[in-house]
Order: sequence, then structure tokens, then C-alpha cells
Amino acid sequence: MTEAAAPTPNPLRAYAAVTAAYWAFMLSDGALRMLVLLHFNTLGFTPIQLAWLFLLYEVAGIVTNLAAGWLAARFGLAATLYGGLALQIGALVALAQLDPGWGVAASVAFVMAVQGVSGVAKDLAKMSSKSAVKLLAPKEDGGLFRWVAALTGSKNAVKGLGFFLGAALLAVAGFEAAVWGMAGVLAAILVAVVLFLPAGLPGRMKAEEAWSGWRSKDPRVNRLSLARMFLFGARDVWFVVGIPVYFQAVLSDGTAEGRREAFFLIGSFLALWIIAYGAVQAVAPKLLGARTQPEEAMTAKAIFWAGLLVPIPFALAAAALLADGPSPMLTATLIGGLLVFGFVFAINSSVHSYLILAFGSADRITRDVGFYYMANAAGRLIGTLLSGISFQLGGLPLCLATAGVMALASWLAARRLRGV
Repeated sequence: MTEAAAPTPNPLRAYAAVTAAYWAFMLSDGALRMLVLLHFNTLGFTPIQLAWLFLLYEVAGIVTNLAAGWLAARFGLAATLYGGLALQIGALVALAQLDPGWGVAASVAFVMAVQGVSGVAKDLAKMSSKSAVKLLAPKEDGGLFRWVAALTGSKNAVKGLGFFLGAALLAVAGFEAAVWGMAGVLAAILVAVVLFLPAGLPGRMKAEEAWSGWRSKDPRVNRLSLARMFLFGARDVWFVVGIPVYFQAVLSDGTAEGRREAFFLIGSFLALWIIAYGAVQAVAPKLLGARTQPEEAMTAKAIFWAGLLVPIPFALAAAALLADGPSPMLTATLIGGLLVFGFVFAINSSVHSYLILAFGSADRITRDVGFYYMANAAGRLIGTLLSGISFQLGGLPLCLATAGVMALASWLAARRLRGV
């Protein structure tokens, strides 16, 4: 027994509505991450304590991506998209209730819980948006790669703006006012999306479909997911705690004015990194000449670009070790090296985003995408935890060397795609 047929939406209008909702969400997600990181670093939290603030966010992503694929297939992509936006609003409202008088343990536990809700929200929105592209994109002339690259690239550019927005709001308005303001804006956007998203957004499956089959039967999906896990671990090992804490130590003189200036500079760099990363993702089809290339050729490109990423964090780790402490030369080297890392990482991520949709079958795309992004969340979880631990135990050199090990593991996993 199947569900009654829903009206078919105009593909471009549906794609535009989904993209706009995803943009709004990722703007708030990037801003919230910077607000939490910089605010609690200012309060004196250690690198490991800062990492703990984001752990439940990533754990929630692992669980959510498995469940979200089934929920979207069961109730439709529009329902999970709305649910993601609504949960993010709830997380922001809850975070505004944080009491500065609470102890460290209570503050960490509370923020972890709120971040966990935000993690659920993010992965509901992400899975909904990416799955919709698979079902809406034109099949001819590389349409799938172009549409997913445009969505992913623009999303990351918007998230980069969110990093800057979060740092700027913290410096200008303060933590509580910034959180309330974002909640209000996101609520208005949710209302607009509900009103303007066209009816008939696809994604529902047969009514009798069960929870079983969460893991893909296609070994390509499973091996690509493993490569994705290590790829995002390699980024988050330095991105979540290590580099922001290093930059704040270098840029701030400890005064209130110095901290505000550091907030703007750190937020600007991370925003620039994310925006540039998103721009490279958006133009990846042109850079790779991949509009009409077969899956086999794209698989070879995934392996090649994964290998190019490996030496970059190891070279930066060596530079940090030889510098024997913060210096202008080391800071300039890190900025340049991490921008190169971002370029190669963006190509890897874009090829992965195409391959998961190319490998996934239309009749179970939400669950294949959900499983893939579960692996993505697992990589961020591992990277987040190792970011705090490695930085506290061995400083920036160990943090960057750990990122290199994760990049090497991603390349080894990607090579297994060749034997499928």
C-alpha cells in the first residue's frame, strides 16, 4: 500500500526554497558556534572543557542522521526541514537562560545539552536539503553535481558569515542579547519557509517501510562514508579548539578591548576560511571539468584529492614545532597553510557530496544520505574531542599532526573505493 500521490513541485522553486531555509539555518549555526567558543574561552575554560561543549552536538548528529533519513522517508522532507528550524530556535531560547553564576560543571552540562539539541536540528536540516537536491536536480549534463555544489558551496559561504556574525555580536551586543536576536530572526524565517515552500516536496516512502535497512547495501556508500568520517575529523582537529585558542592567545592582550579586537579577528579569519571553502565547493564542477564525467572518473578524483590533503597538516605541524612558540612568522605560515588546506579540503568535500548522491538509489536516498552524514558527524565528534585533548597535551604541533593522521586515514579509506 502506498501513500497518495502528492503534487509535483516546480523543481527550481522547490530548490530555491530549500536552499533559502538551509542558508538561514547555517547562518545561525555558524554564529552560535563562535558565540559559545569565544564566550567560554573568555571565561577561562580549558581546551578540553571547550571541546566538551561541542561533544553532545556531534553525538546528536550521529544518532539524528540515522533517524532523520527514516523520518524524512516516512513523513516527507518538508516535515524534517521544519523540525530542524524549530529545534534550532528552541536551542537558542534555552541558551539565553544560561546563568553566569553557575559553576563550571553546571555550565558545561547545560551548554552540552543545548548544543545537543542544536546538533539534532542541524542534521535534520542538512539531510532534508541534500536529499531534496537528489530528487529535484535535472539528470542531464551534470545537473546533479552542479546543483549539489551550488547548495553546499553557498551554504558554507553563509556559515562563514555566521562565524563573523557570532564574533561581532559577542563583541558588540554581548552573549545573551546575541542569542535572543538570532532566535527571533530564525523564527521569522521559519514562518516564511512554511508559507512559501511549495507543496509536494518529495521524499516519502511506502507506508509499510520499516526502520530496518539503515546501513546501505551498496559498499561504495559505506566506504565513502568512512573516508568522509576521517576527512571531517582532519578538519575539526584544528578547527574547533586548537587554532581559535592559539589565535586568541596571540591576538589578545588580556584587556576587555583586546578581547573584543581578538573576537573580530578570529571571527574574520574563520569566516574567510569557511567562505573561501564554500566558494571552491561551488565552482568545483568547473575546476574538475566534471559536468559529464562518469562515476568511475569522479571516484579516481576523490582518491587523488584525498592524497593531496595529507602532507599539508604535517607540514604545518613541523612549522609549529620548529617555531618553538607563537611568532608573527608562524601565524602567517598557519594562515597561508590553512587556506591551502581549505582549498584541497573543499574539493574533497565537493566530490564526496556528489558521489553520495550519485551512488545512492532514489528509493532510499534519505537513508543513504542519513548514513553518510552520520559518518560525517562521527568524524566531527572524533575531531572535536581530539582537538581539545591534543592541544592541551602537546599544543599546536600535536594538534596539527593529529589532523595529518586523520587525513591519511581518509586517503586510505578513499582508495578502497577503487576495488568496489
